[in-house]
Amino acid sequence: MNKQRLGKGLGALIPEFKNESIDLKDPGITEIPLEKIKPNPQQPRKDFSKEKLTELADTIKTYGVIQPVLLQKEKENYILVAGERRYRAAQLAGLKTIPAIIKEYNSKELIEIALVENLQREDLNPIEEASAYKRLLEEFGFIQEELSKKIGRSRSAIANSLRLLSLDDEIKKYLAEGKLTPGQVRPLLSLGSTEQRYLALKIINNKLTARQVENLVKNLKRKNVPEQDLGEEQVEQKKLQHLFIKDLEEKLRKVYGTKVNIKIDSKEGKIELYFYGDEDLERLIEILLKEVES
Repeated sequence: MNKQRLGKGLGALIPEFKNESIDLKDPGITEIPLEKIKPNPQQPRKDFSKEKLTELADTIKTYGVIQPVLLQKEKENYILVAGERRYRAAQLAGLKTIPAIIKEYNSKELIEIALVENLQREDLNPIEEASAYKRLLEEFGFIQEELSKKIGRSRSAIANSLRLLSLDDEIKKYLAEGKLTPGQVRPLLSLGSTEQRYLALKIINNKLTARQVENLVKNLKRKNVPEQDLGEEQVEQKKLQHLFIKDLEEKLRKVYGTKVNIKIDSKEGKIELYFYGDEDLERLIEILLKEVES
């Protein structure tokens, strides 16, 4: 899954972390023993690819650490603020020290910097990316326009990324594993969990394109057609529509606490809410009237 590296990122937060090359002989950069560095406890990412770390370690063995890590002093040791991949790879490469910039940050800034650094990673999966955006927006009070300028991504790209978090958990797992792409799953956002899971497997098994998924979802939402007049593909779509309706019925059942039927014919449809006794009827009417008044 190809993705361009973000344009600003840490450079917008930390002037020392610009994209241009850094002179490691700069007096603001010092060699710190690896044994004195502790990983950032606020690091939002816990999993690091062993294969990628090994590749980076091999590069470090040949060229050394090109860009310093960012540290914060803590008594006799240091907390790693940014550069955990370089830190881990330097350990694998057998280095004793690593070039570093020492700064002071509060706990909130430590999280913010770690999140933005993660967003600069080329191998960040779509759900990790969306989760990082969400934390920056919710925990740090950014608005999307401000975040867009800070990390160098368009507002629409951030908004589309955030929408992925509303998908069914199974779909998000497929995205994280690289089995599905954001383009393939965005059409599924208008469907319920049952339909999302069913279509997700169909996308994976048949290697459907984003456009094919869009058409499949559109057809799913079309009105019923007699099954004897349908082709094989249309029969499959009719089954999906049935699952779609059943999922809606289940959602309404949970909201109203009673049996629900949705019936659709060629020109119209209806929703039936069941009640069992006068008290149950009054309860349903009260819920419906509240919704009308609100």
